[in-house]
Amino acid sequence: MSADTDVEVLRREGRIVVVGASLAGLRAAETLREHGFTGSLTMIGDEPYEPYDRPPLSKQALLGRARPEDTALPRRRDIDAEWRLGVAAEGLDRDTKQVRLTNGDTVPYDRLLITTGTRARPWFHPEEAALDGVFVLRTRDDSARLLRKLTGGVSRVLVIGAGFTGSEVASACRELGLEVTVAERGPAPLVGALGGVIGAVADRLQRKHGVDLRCGVSVTALEGDDVGRLRRAHLSDGAVIDVEVAVVSLGAMRNTEWLAGSGVAAGPRGIACDAGCRVFDVNGIVTDDIYAAGDVARSPHPLFDYQFLALEHWGNAVEQAEIAAHNMICAGPDRRPHLWLPMFWSTQFGVNIKSVGVPTLGDQLVVAQGALAEERFVAVYGYRGRVIAAAAFDGAKWLGFYEQQIASGAPFPPEYRAVDRRTETLHPIDPDFPDPHLPTHGATVTLTGHSPSERRVAFVPSHA
Repeated sequence: MSADTDVEVLRREGRIVVVGASLAGLRAAETLREHGFTGSLTMIGDEPYEPYDRPPLSKQALLGRARPEDTALPRRRDIDAEWRLGVAAEGLDRDTKQVRLTNGDTVPYDRLLITTGTRARPWFHPEEAALDGVFVLRTRDDSARLLRKLTGGVSRVLVIGAGFTGSEVASACRELGLEVTVAERGPAPLVGALGGVIGAVADRLQRKHGVDLRCGVSVTALEGDDVGRLRRAHLSDGAVIDVEVAVVSLGAMRNTEWLAGSGVAAGPRGIACDAGCRVFDVNGIVTDDIYAAGDVARSPHPLFDYQFLALEHWGNAVEQAEIAAHNMICAGPDRRPHLWLPMFWSTQFGVNIKSVGVPTLGDQLVVAQGALAEERFVAVYGYRGRVIAAAAFDGAKWLGFYEQQIASGAPFPPEYRAVDRRTETLHPIDPDFPDPHLPTHGATVTLTGHSPSERRVAFVPSHA
């Protein structure tokens, strides 16, 4: 039987299983049906809900502008799938092509797509994490519980970690009229994602809006009362803060543990796959029947030295899922690479922050438009003499231009004239990123090396 015949049989009669009822999982399923797949389709998800939109959970939902239960993703079409919700995958047998579920069931497949995404990193001390008033924010249920608490008469909130999610939570708390303290181990908010130069702007922005921002300190302990309610937080500088709510915002953990022992190249940094979303085994050999997409996947990108990138981006999840679905039911010559340019956005303290490219790869920075002091600017990052990324505060309308510059490998520093260009800010400076080997809340783009089975980087849990 020819490869083309095999693909046609798969398209008509094959069994495709998607583990991860997520944005990526849903868009992949829709694409499969749109591209003519008529076989059986099974969607497996550990939550009891069909796929929903996560960005509003730390933005509109906390402000009461959208209910967490109303964040279901819109459907492009009916996917005619069997839904296995509220039950997680706990193992994979590649020899028999079966996914093992926590309820003891097994689900056979001809093609498998893994879109298990990430989960919030929990507080490091389980007993403290169980206190009434300690929260993480990742799921629909997390958002609903936190919203009830924030609107229930609390006086002060502690946010642990000043990455994008932590900063958005702090912004929402201030809009709700709540006193909020933000504890950040790094020197400034957003420093892991955008560097210290831009982080200093975020620092001023938070303080201007009344945030009690404490940088360079860790939370060493959370203290409860006799009935298990959070009452105090202890900081590494000796300070003790009276708080009723603590939101732990220390980044995400990729959901790969269920693949242990399967022979798939999966670990804390994600699941390694090629540019066509095909998963590698632990020996670096690509498979033809297992694919990955979304936050859990890491794949090489030609614009960024072919580094394996793990991208925690809404747009990446959609684009990569569609590429994976296309390639799953196509013969080799018809497969397409996933070459999406990373983008990210955040709204906090009245400012729209957006980035394109991989800022963390940059070793130089110029402010190409606007001024840092005005909190309205476009900063351009350079790497080895070419434009590698751009980040804007209230300047998102210009990022389409910089996206083209990144894609074309335009020289750095930029030589073109631009709107609101200030000559005094065009001298390249160090963007001031923290040491990447020190655990922190993490960037939204993770550079994970060149080898698909690389094991050199391991996260060691530490104090926040």
